[in-house]
Amino acid sequence: MRHLLTILFLLLAPPLAAQDEDIQAVIESQMRAFQAGDSAAAFEHASPLIKQIFGNSRNFGMMVRQGYPMVWNNAETRFLDLREIDGELWQKLQVRDAAGGLYLMDYRMVQTESGWQIDGVVLLPAPQLGV
Repeated sequence: MRHLLTILFLLLAPPLAAQDEDIQAVIESQMRAFQAGDSAAAFEHASPLIKQIFGNSRNFGMMVRQGYPMVWNNAETRFLDLREIDGELWQKLQVRDAAGGLYLMDYRMVQTESGWQIDGVVLLPAPQLGV
Protein backbone atom coordinates (compact mmCIF):
# COMPACT_ATOMS: atom_id res chain seq x y z
CA MET A 1 0.00 0.00 0.00
CA ARG A 2 2.80 2.38 0.89
CA HIS A 3 4.47 1.79 -2.46
CA LEU A 4 1.18 2.42 -4.24
CA LEU A 5 0.80 5.79 -2.49
CA THR A 6 4.37 6.74 -3.39
CA ILE A 7 3.76 5.85 -7.04
CA LEU A 8 0.51 7.84 -7.10
CA PHE A 9 2.23 10.86 -5.55
CA LEU A 10 5.02 10.74 -8.14
CA LEU A 11 2.52 10.45 -10.98
CA LEU A 12 0.27 13.27 -9.78
CA ALA A 13 2.88 15.76 -8.55
CA PRO A 14 4.25 18.06 -11.25
CA PRO A 15 7.91 17.22 -11.79
CA LEU A 16 10.48 19.75 -10.65
CA ALA A 17 11.95 19.75 -14.15
CA ALA A 18 8.66 21.07 -15.58
CA GLN A 19 8.55 23.83 -12.97
CA ASP A 20 12.24 24.58 -13.39
CA GLU A 21 11.90 26.44 -16.70
CA ASP A 22 9.03 28.61 -15.47
CA ILE A 23 10.85 29.48 -12.26
CA GLN A 24 14.07 30.29 -14.10
CA ALA A 25 12.17 32.54 -16.52
CA VAL A 26 10.74 34.56 -13.61
CA ILE A 27 14.13 35.01 -11.96
CA GLU A 28 15.82 35.88 -15.27
CA SER A 29 13.17 38.48 -16.01
CA GLN A 30 13.63 40.08 -12.61
CA MET A 31 17.41 40.08 -13.03
CA ARG A 32 17.08 41.83 -16.41
CA ALA A 33 14.80 44.41 -14.81
CA PHE A 34 17.39 45.08 -12.10
CA GLN A 35 20.13 45.41 -14.75
CA ALA A 36 17.97 48.01 -16.49
CA GLY A 37 17.32 49.85 -13.20
CA ASP A 38 13.59 49.13 -13.56
CA SER A 39 12.32 48.59 -10.01
CA ALA A 40 8.69 48.54 -11.16
CA ALA A 41 9.27 45.63 -13.56
CA ALA A 42 11.33 43.76 -10.96
CA PHE A 43 8.62 44.32 -8.32
CA GLU A 44 6.08 42.54 -10.56
CA HIS A 45 7.93 39.26 -9.89
CA ALA A 46 7.69 39.63 -6.12
CA SER A 47 5.15 37.58 -4.18
CA PRO A 48 2.14 39.21 -2.51
CA LEU A 49 3.95 38.96 0.85
CA ILE A 50 7.01 40.82 -0.46
CA LYS A 51 4.78 43.43 -2.09
CA GLN A 52 2.95 43.92 1.20
CA ILE A 53 6.21 44.28 3.15
CA PHE A 54 7.71 46.92 0.83
CA GLY A 55 4.51 48.61 -0.30
CA ASN A 56 5.80 49.89 -3.62
CA SER A 57 8.48 49.35 -6.23
CA ARG A 58 10.54 52.34 -5.07
CA ASN A 59 10.99 50.92 -1.55
CA PHE A 60 11.66 47.48 -3.01
CA GLY A 61 14.30 48.86 -5.39
CA MET A 62 16.06 50.73 -2.57
CA MET A 63 16.18 47.55 -0.47
CA VAL A 64 17.71 45.55 -3.33
CA ARG A 65 20.27 48.27 -4.19
CA GLN A 66 21.37 48.51 -0.55
CA GLY A 67 20.98 44.92 0.65
CA TYR A 68 21.69 42.94 -2.51
CA PRO A 69 23.97 45.07 -4.72
CA MET A 70 25.16 41.94 -6.53
CA VAL A 71 21.57 41.35 -7.67
CA TRP A 72 20.89 44.97 -8.59
CA ASN A 73 24.05 45.19 -10.66
CA ASN A 74 24.30 41.57 -11.79
CA ALA A 75 26.46 40.66 -14.74
CA GLU A 76 25.64 36.95 -14.97
CA THR A 77 23.41 34.36 -13.34
CA ARG A 78 23.88 30.62 -13.42
CA PHE A 79 21.06 28.38 -12.29
CA LEU A 80 22.08 25.53 -10.05
CA ASP A 81 19.66 23.11 -8.43
CA LEU A 82 15.95 23.49 -7.74
CA ARG A 83 15.04 21.81 -4.46
CA GLU A 84 11.97 21.17 -2.42
CA ILE A 85 12.58 21.85 1.26
CA ASP A 86 9.72 21.42 3.74
CA GLY A 87 7.19 21.78 0.94
CA GLU A 88 8.76 24.96 -0.49
CA LEU A 89 10.66 25.29 -3.75
CA TRP A 90 14.11 26.87 -3.57
CA GLN A 91 16.15 27.77 -6.65
CA LYS A 92 19.88 28.06 -6.05
CA LEU A 93 21.80 30.53 -8.22
CA GLN A 94 25.33 31.65 -8.71
CA VAL A 95 25.38 35.39 -9.34
CA ARG A 96 28.34 37.33 -10.70
CA ASP A 97 28.28 41.04 -9.94
CA ALA A 98 29.61 43.77 -12.23
CA ALA A 99 33.00 43.68 -10.47
CA GLY A 100 33.37 39.93 -11.05
CA GLY A 101 32.53 38.76 -7.52
CA LEU A 102 30.67 35.45 -7.20
CA TYR A 103 27.77 34.87 -4.83
CA LEU A 104 25.51 31.92 -4.06
CA MET A 105 21.87 32.74 -3.48
CA ASP A 106 18.70 30.82 -2.77
CA TYR A 107 15.38 32.07 -4.14
CA ARG A 108 12.22 30.89 -2.38
CA MET A 109 9.48 30.54 -4.99
CA VAL A 110 5.70 30.44 -4.57
CA GLN A 111 3.02 29.70 -7.08
CA THR A 112 0.23 32.29 -7.15
CA GLU A 113 -2.72 33.03 -9.40
CA SER A 114 -0.26 35.12 -11.43
CA GLY A 115 2.21 32.23 -11.79
CA TRP A 116 5.53 31.72 -10.05
CA GLN A 117 6.76 34.62 -7.92
CA ILE A 118 9.78 35.28 -5.74
CA ASP A 119 8.99 35.07 -2.03
CA GLY A 120 12.42 35.76 -0.62
CA VAL A 121 16.14 35.60 -1.29
CA VAL A 122 18.87 34.27 0.97
CA LEU A 123 22.54 35.01 0.46
CA LEU A 124 24.37 31.73 1.12
CA PRO A 125 27.81 31.49 2.67
CA ALA A 126 30.63 31.18 0.17
CA PRO A 127 31.89 27.61 -0.15
CA GLN A 128 35.24 26.93 1.45
CA LEU A 129 37.89 26.18 -1.14
CA GLY A 130 40.77 23.91 -0.23
CA VAL A 131 44.33 24.76 -1.17
